Amino acid sequence: MTAQRSATLEAEATGTNGSYTNRFNGTSETISEALYWEKYYPISDGGYEWNNGQLEELPVTDYAKYMMYLWFVDVLRDFLHAQPLARIVGLELGFRLALATKTTIRKPDLGVVLNTNPIPLGDHHRSYRGIFDICVESLSDSSQTEIDRDTIIKREEYAAAGVQEFYLLDEGGIETQFYGLNQRGVYEPLPQVDGVVRSRVLPGFQFRVADLYDKPGTAQMMADPVYSGFIAPLVRAERQRAEAAETRAARYASLLRTAGLLPPD
Repeated sequence: MTAQRSATLEAEATGTNGSYTNRFNGTSETISEALYWEKYYPISDGGYEWNNGQLEELPVTDYAKYMMYLWFVDVLRDFLHAQPLARIVGLELGFRLALATKTTIRKPDLGVVLNTNPIPLGDHHRSYRGIFDICVESLSDSSQTEIDRDTIIKREEYAAAGVQEFYLLDEGGIETQFYGLNQRGVYEPLPQVDGVVRSRVLPGFQFRVADLYDKPGTAQMMADPVYSGFIAPLVRAERQRAEAAETRAARYASLLRTAGLLPPD
């Protein structure tokens, strides 16, 4: 995206001062934050985000995008089962970003809250009262406006709010990127070594970018050193139990043979 386009979008985001065309009655008006929380935030069919008075309708996805997102979520859930460092949440649970030039309410496709975050995510909270440590968005690409919102507007908002890492998943392979905040509070791409991204926020969480598209299965990932330390924890635990039982049985049989209670091999 060009610098000119980025500047234009920034001007649009602040210059409108929340004015938008109401889809319900065709008039230009501003939706207050209080009204948004009361009337528009709870809408589950479609739903809206709120940008300084503007309603922004949440776009729809497709099967390919969902499968890419689901593979990533499964990997992250397995990691957090092995290393319970954080909570994750989706299902359009939003958070408030009080920025220098505006206030927005965003509903990331996935939010991560570290256990060390000073504001915990409660079991029954319907919005998150703090700032997510990681936000994940599956690129919305039905229009250039949607693409710009994810790749420019939200990226800038999340960085300014202090979201430590921002992952953008693009099933088309063009805009996929993984950002981390630097010391100046600006996003920079997380380093990749041999195509593997390693989170700074979740030590030990790593994934191969190509695998987002190839989506390898459990057996393949368990044999892959990138994932073998945390993938499929229940399967690994069952294998370990079976191996331990086999070891105990072999040891017991050896003792019985030594005592003459079993014939030699």
